[in-house]
Amino acid sequence: MAVASPSGSPLTLGSNAGAGRRHSLRGTVRVPGDKSISHRALLFGAIAEGETCIEGLLPAEDPLSTAACLRAMGVSISPIQAGAAVLVQGVGLDGLQEPEDVLDCGNSGTTMRLMLGLLAGRSGRHFVLNGDASLRRRPMARVGQPLATMGALIHGRAGANFAPLAIEGHQLHGGVIGTPVASAQVKSALLLAALTASGSTTVIEPARSRDHSERMLRAFGASLEVGGDMGRMICLYPGSSLRGLTVVVPGDISSAAFWLVAAAITPGAEITVENVGLNPTRTGILEVLEQMEVQLEVLNPRDVAGEPVGDLRVSHGPLKAFEIGGDLIPRLVDEIPILAVAACCAEGVSCIRDAEELRVKETDRLAVMARQLGAMGADLEETADGMVIQGGRPLHGAELDSETDHRVAMSLAVAAQVAGSASRLHRSEAAAVSYPGFWEDLARLQLDPSGPAG
Repeated sequence: MAVASPSGSPLTLGSNAGAGRRHSLRGTVRVPGDKSISHRALLFGAIAEGETCIEGLLPAEDPLSTAACLRAMGVSISPIQAGAAVLVQGVGLDGLQEPEDVLDCGNSGTTMRLMLGLLAGRSGRHFVLNGDASLRRRPMARVGQPLATMGALIHGRAGANFAPLAIEGHQLHGGVIGTPVASAQVKSALLLAALTASGSTTVIEPARSRDHSERMLRAFGASLEVGGDMGRMICLYPGSSLRGLTVVVPGDISSAAFWLVAAAITPGAEITVENVGLNPTRTGILEVLEQMEVQLEVLNPRDVAGEPVGDLRVSHGPLKAFEIGGDLIPRLVDEIPILAVAACCAEGVSCIRDAEELRVKETDRLAVMARQLGAMGADLEETADGMVIQGGRPLHGAELDSETDHRVAMSLAVAAQVAGSASRLHRSEAAAVSYPGFWEDLARLQLDPSGPAG
């Protein structure tokens, strides 16, 4: 099982495996609120009129960064604590104040990219966005350049590609904008900017990305239409005020993915993940698990505040290899690290392609996962835009490192679950970025008395 250790100390994983015993996983788990929806609920609530009540908001580092930035611009947000509703007192579309200091986005790319769109049209106000060392290396021109076609003035290192970024707010104009990549962050930044533009804005994506912004903006009262092939064209008409409302945040399917794969690859395992968001722009992971012939059931499907939700039950069984690429990638981009772990345990050769986007996440996730799984004995080849993984080769324990990436940390924990000997994971605290209680949930599922825990 996971052995708790102080922050900064290596975490021992799979400690009983060396004695010929592996912990199985049994029980029910409820993952934290969806990170994407949490960010957007805070942002849209801040520029709405009246109060927004957010239930189930993810109390992790990235949404806390968004809240801190908004507070610095005069938005009143109640304390963000697990299990407590969060109240946001909206200041209206143009009510954000010029902050007295640099806005710190922490490690959150979503915060920085969406802030660029939110702030570019704030006439007469200046803003500076910065973040930690990792965020300062992540490309921002993919948002800044499309915003520039609306008249945005953004300055920074390497042609405004890297933070710190200075934003000179002024009136923007609408237009028709094709985004360079299928990215919900790029699309959402443009839609935020479009709310106060002088004319309508149409955003056209190369492939459909997650649509939480479109759904939520409509619920808040924005005038927005979705059309085109597969919903790739979004048109927003300015002039409508946003109105505060109650937002219920479902469980994050990107966090649920770790338990889905863990149950699928761990002998004797069965896990039910409750209250998971099943937005069709986010469920690519379920399509891949179906391709792998994972034993998965969707229970109690329902609709909560415009978002489809359900419970997911997965049990262990033989797995087949998979191939993913093309338009599927934007719908599971955050789940590729854990799918790489699943591929190691599948029969046959799995292929991940068209996933070069992973090279500009918190880390170069393709390189990091190839390096760390390779240390565990995985038979894989890193390619320019993905990986080729030969499944069926037993993994062994190793000295592992999250390399400060939350999704890498949790993916390696799942890999260590089925390794033949103990592993030590360095910088395990990275998981707190999106799932603060991950290690406690892992220990509880291993020890759950309802099944054959290790």
